[in-house]
Amino acid sequence: MEGMLRETETAAQALRLHLQMVPAASPADLDAAFATMTREHADAVVLLPSPMLYGQHKRIVELAAKSRLPAIYAAREFVEDGGLISYGASLPNLFRRVATYVDKILKGAKPADLPVEQPTQLELIVNLRTAKELGLVIPREFLLSADEVIE
Repeated sequence: MEGMLRETETAAQALRLHLQMVPAASPADLDAAFATMTREHADAVVLLPSPMLYGQHKRIVELAAKSRLPAIYAAREFVEDGGLISYGASLPNLFRRVATYVDKILKGAKPADLPVEQPTQLELIVNLRTAKELGLVIPREFLLSADEVIE
């Protein structure tokens, strides 16, 4: 998570964007986090991946819609439930990779001897319905680069 945060900060600086971190350590913090973003007049939300937040994806999408904040997420499930954009690893592909590791461990491999892998395939999903609700026009070139467009 620290690495992602540093990379996000570096990208924001390069684009001359003001990045304000609004932490949510638990589901109980979500309402206050979105209230802070609204009060501070945030233009958008970048939700970094978190196991705690993934379980709250429907609620987060609802809070972003209620706050009228465009948001980008790391998992497609957010966009399938009405979020604007996701860009991240395909969870089904990750689960398939995990299955191969489980198979190797069950056949006697030591987990410490198995290599750590990074996702090799990322997917970009765009929800045009949500874009329209937010009054956003997504450029055609961007839509052409998407792996999936939800209309």
